[in-house]
Amino acid sequence: MEKLKRYIVFLIGLFINSLGVSLITKANLGTSPISSIPYVLSLNFPFTLGQFTIAFSLLLILIQLIILRRNFKAEHLLQIPVSILFGYFIDLTMVMLFFVDPQSYISSVAYLLIGCLILGFGVYTEVLANVAMLPGESFVRAVSSTWKTEFGTTKVAFDVSLTVIAAVLSIIFARRLDGVREGTVIAALLVGFIARLFGRKLSFLDTLLFHSDESLRQSAVPAPTENNTAPDIISGSAAGNTSSSPRPVIVIGRQYGSGGHDIGKALAERLGYAFYDNEIIQMTAGSTGYDPQFIRDREENMTNSFLYDLMSQMYVYSETQESPHDEIFESEANVIRNLAEKGNCVIVGRCADYVLRDRPATLKVYLHASEHYRTKRIMKTENLSKEDALQKIRRMDHRRSDNYRYYTGRLWGRAQNYDLTVNTEIGTAAVQNIIKELLEIKLIEAGSPA
Repeated sequence: MEKLKRYIVFLIGLFINSLGVSLITKANLGTSPISSIPYVLSLNFPFTLGQFTIAFSLLLILIQLIILRRNFKAEHLLQIPVSILFGYFIDLTMVMLFFVDPQSYISSVAYLLIGCLILGFGVYTEVLANVAMLPGESFVRAVSSTWKTEFGTTKVAFDVSLTVIAAVLSIIFARRLDGVREGTVIAALLVGFIARLFGRKLSFLDTLLFHSDESLRQSAVPAPTENNTAPDIISGSAAGNTSSSPRPVIVIGRQYGSGGHDIGKALAERLGYAFYDNEIIQMTAGSTGYDPQFIRDREENMTNSFLYDLMSQMYVYSETQESPHDEIFESEANVIRNLAEKGNCVIVGRCADYVLRDRPATLKVYLHASEHYRTKRIMKTENLSKEDALQKIRRMDHRRSDNYRYYTGRLWGRAQNYDLTVNTEIGTAAVQNIIKELLEIKLIEAGSPA
């Protein structure tokens, strides 16, 4: 039943995709890169855009067969009926949009942008269905897997190549540049970006439509261990402890320079808990294959979420690869969940309050301090001038905030996201005491002895 629903969603996405392609084409500012060659050919030969789309798609499937050889599987043949159906959908929607005839440049741009929005939603819907790929994206995957190239870069090179070939064909056949214009570039930049936005904003649809269960993804999490125990209620050796009771976890978000790392480490030592901060980088490196320094440079570090989505849009077409930044976040989130299953630990940063937002016996803390206090602290700990320390604090806070908002949809540092927010200027010992006292209260109220 679920498979049938997925194919229905895919067919809907395929039709929406064709509607977007047709509207972009009708805008008369060029067309999307994947349709640029068929479109140029349709302008110079007595065949429709849909018919040339079918022919071009079959050519891409044939090239995949040559590239993959023995790795070309029977499932790849599903691209043939998909391509034929997509071609007919394009011709159908071109007829349906007979009324679209922009008379001004502004109206052409408006139709182009609406077409990009529709096409982006169509791409998102196809990815959501997760049953088949169009030949263009499947071709990129074949090249990427065969020659071990990075998917996003390969997709960019593929789109650029199609556009250049289409432009050359236009000059050869029509003696002018026809069918490849600024709309082609705009579509190349916007469609994947829009699909990626839909993927983030409508992430709940996968669970809603296909009953995807997050718990299945976490089924491989190791069972709680008996490590890191201590003799009081917080450390988990009180009478009546059962394996079904979650062990306490403290997660700490922090402004840069507020001392969150040092306070978290001291608190963990005081409670007899495990402490995880930079250790998470090493664990993530083991699961992703990325170099620890590569991860350190990218985790909790987003310069601009809009530019990031724009640069990472090509990954929306890949069913097997994520952008490195997304992969790092997901891997770190899984590491955090695994550590929380063991419990009796302090975890610093990495959106851990959001990752463990529904986990009981989890105390979520946010540490902050005035800019003046943090500047003085960073000047001392990192041997920086006042100006350099202030600039670094503002830069790091901005990147952490943007990263947090991008992956959680929440405002970084907002009190409602935490059980406790504390100004660290009151002193390390005072902050530890407050956290420890609140943890005791929280565990008693939750009825958790661990």
